[in-house]
Amino acid sequence: MPLSFRGLPLALAAIAALAAPAVASAAEPATQVPGYYRAAIGSLRVTALFDGTVPLARSELVGVTPARLAALLENRYVPETPKGLQTAVNAYLVERDGTRMLVDAGTAQCFGPGLGQVPANLRAAGFSPGDVDVVLLTHAHPDHACGLLDADGGMAYPNAQVWLAGEEVDHWNDREAEARTAEGMRFLFDLARRALAPYEKDGRVHRLGNDDALPKGVGIVATPGHTPGHRSFLLDGGSAKLLVWGDVLHYHAVQFAMPEASYEADVDRARAITSRREVLAGAAREGWWVAGAHLPFPGLGHVRGEGKAFAWVPAEFSPYTPTP
Repeated sequence: MPLSFRGLPLALAAIAALAAPAVASAAEPATQVPGYYRAAIGSLRVTALFDGTVPLARSELVGVTPARLAALLENRYVPETPKGLQTAVNAYLVERDGTRMLVDAGTAQCFGPGLGQVPANLRAAGFSPGDVDVVLLTHAHPDHACGLLDADGGMAYPNAQVWLAGEEVDHWNDREAEARTAEGMRFLFDLARRALAPYEKDGRVHRLGNDDALPKGVGIVATPGHTPGHRSFLLDGGSAKLLVWGDVLHYHAVQFAMPEASYEADVDRARAITSRREVLAGAAREGWWVAGAHLPFPGLGHVRGEGKAFAWVPAEFSPYTPTP
């Protein structure tokens, strides 16, 4: 029997009509995918954890003219609302030799809705808070330390030892320093003390720089300026190293190209600029992997030198193949 295609358009139309209701009834996802990303960096197993985003206003950048700022942001397509430029808040779980180390802990409930997602993303990645052995804090600002607490104000990481620079501990407990601070920023002192309190009570807070031994493979890079005791952590993965640098910079579209532009919240802007220049140069020279708390999620990549300036080279999305 000869083939005939005369009825094919009608048949296809009928099939489409039957399928249409099923397509139309499919619920559109109302949320983003879970905010975690895995990477193998040498022998390190790294899980980037998204805490959310916060807007940072252009006006909070110091040392750059509005015209220069506009030129740096042109064609960079950083999402922006009337409240400011979208800025990620990230934390990192690093596994080395069986030890699970959380570098910074996110905001918990300190900054309102849209943030505080680290615990949920940690669970989505297959871990529980009780699995964390060590918390390394780059500094004690609320978007890094408030996440130490659970919803009831207790220890979110009940089995973890907490490491923080001694200068940080002293600064946030210094009532005179609190009194000297601009009134609108004094709330930071209370938040830092509250975040550390249950761990201090239980003897779990260790001061970087004393005789207590850090976990194997963890090195300290001094990066003061944003806060007096700000530290970054250099984690040794054998064939590769990862620098988790906290708040070395906040405005990625500006401060790589213009490291002398500083953030209004920097306690010592001159020292923050010096730290930023030194660590950017070191990361570019050594070829370290970098993890940044305020770089676009997952915030993993490398620094490239461009004359006297620098550029961010984000990691490409890759399959996760851990080192045996």
